Amino acid sequence: MRQGAATTAYRGRTASIGFAHGPFVRVDQGANVERVAGTLVDEALALRNAIETASRQIAELAAIAGGEAAQILEFQVALLEDEDFIAAIFASIGEGKPADAAWRSALDEQIAEYNSTPDEYLKARSSDLADLRDRVLNVLRGDEGQSLKIPDGAVVCAEDLPPSRFLEIDWSGGGGLALLRGSPTSHVAMLARARGIPMVVQLGTIPDSGTTALLDGEGATLELDPGTEQIGQFEKRRDLHRKSRASARAILRRPAASWRGERIKLHINIQGVEDLEHADAQYADGVGLMRTEFLLANHGLPDEETQFQTYDAVLRWADRRPVTIRTFDAGGDKPVPGFTSDGEANPFLGVRGLRLCLARPEIFAVQLRALARAAVRGNLKVMFPMVTSAEELEAGRKLFTDAVQSLHARGVAAMIPELGIMVEVPAAALAIASFKAAFFSIGSNDLAQYVLACDRSNGALAPLMDPLHPAVLELIARTAEHGRRAGAGVSLCGDMASEPRCVSALLNCGLRELSVNVSTLAQIKQTINRLSSGGGLD
Repeated sequence: MRQGAATTAYRGRTASIGFAHGPFVRVDQGANVERVAGTLVDEALALRNAIETASRQIAELAAIAGGEAAQILEFQVALLEDEDFIAAIFASIGEGKPADAAWRSALDEQIAEYNSTPDEYLKARSSDLADLRDRVLNVLRGDEGQSLKIPDGAVVCAEDLPPSRFLEIDWSGGGGLALLRGSPTSHVAMLARARGIPMVVQLGTIPDSGTTALLDGEGATLELDPGTEQIGQFEKRRDLHRKSRASARAILRRPAASWRGERIKLHINIQGVEDLEHADAQYADGVGLMRTEFLLANHGLPDEETQFQTYDAVLRWADRRPVTIRTFDAGGDKPVPGFTSDGEANPFLGVRGLRLCLARPEIFAVQLRALARAAVRGNLKVMFPMVTSAEELEAGRKLFTDAVQSLHARGVAAMIPELGIMVEVPAAALAIASFKAAFFSIGSNDLAQYVLACDRSNGALAPLMDPLHPAVLELIARTAEHGRRAGAGVSLCGDMASEPRCVSALLNCGLRELSVNVSTLAQIKQTINRLSSGGGLD
């Protein structure tokens, strides 16, 4: 939205906090380049080579990005490996269609189907399909470049940007991202926050004529071709932001955070072992959530030894501090070829999380054996995701017991660690007393999504997707109170824990453990200390 003609300023919504001042660069899809079609054999070979090249590009991006970013790209890989879908396109080529026309026609049809469905999850996936369509078309037209050539510090602007395009940009020189559409809860927003890239979405119509831009991720504004006065004011805001971050980082070295005389434990969420290299990680009280889906991202299910070595590395880093590992949370927005089911009408409410693992015990048993071996090496806790009933928890516990017994029979040291559940299904929060769990971890992202009936990936619903809604807070408080009475630990590991504006509400709900993104650890500790001293939030 334009904010005054004289200033050429536009206001959107914050997706990632930070500041960027640099060249203004549009990266929307360029004009079509005509290609000359060959024989039927030539066209079939050209498409086959283009698909293989695109698949390799995506695999390389996934390997470099790792973690949840790699999971996001698996959707595109799965489509390229769908033999029925690909065969239909080659059949079109056999009937005389050029390779690019056959590919575009098939993908456009898929995109239209995804956009027409009432399922917001599938609608959100249409941008991934468009990205895949354009990637293969670019290769067919002779453009196999992997990197987007963006000047250091540039403010990148696009209608929307799929995860693979974001990952192709070299952000090492800084910069920011301004999207005309997009959502603060999108995959790209998650990637931007993880990398500290300022990002503003839903800016509306922006001209192509700007040469320099100021992007304020805190105020959610974009200013084009600013004057000296505008730049001066922007630099003052950026300087205040830097000083605030530096002050927060200094607090990390001080004693533990406390509130009303009670110690508040601050753990970190990690995607993989490499996240522990962050300078602030050493100050955490432990790992509150280790996602294990990244192990599924490299084409093939990991064997027991690979998983054990990964878990053991994190436990060795933690020393005596607790490490909470979540079992595979595949399905929903994280499809995994060879593991998850295709064609579900609503994947978010389908066979995912623990439901999927119980349905595929041969895969789950491998992970449980690796975890049981790791449990003897450190302070390990394991939690199951997407749990609805107490029976599911007990079924998971039974499989864990079987895994330990099979290891003991082979003479391998193993034990069952503390077992807990993710509280993200409203039914679990409402029936929390029925679960015989050693601890509970509230997954506020899915909990809010299910309580509010809002797809968190749908930007149009962002105003309704409020984690501070009284209904969400009531279920959080209910879970925390049960934990206090039962003597079971309760933490929260969703995005709420990393948002300063939510911290006061979470503490008032009775939570005394939060698990945050490592990049926000200092800021959340600073926020708690300010609340404790009566200073409030800035």
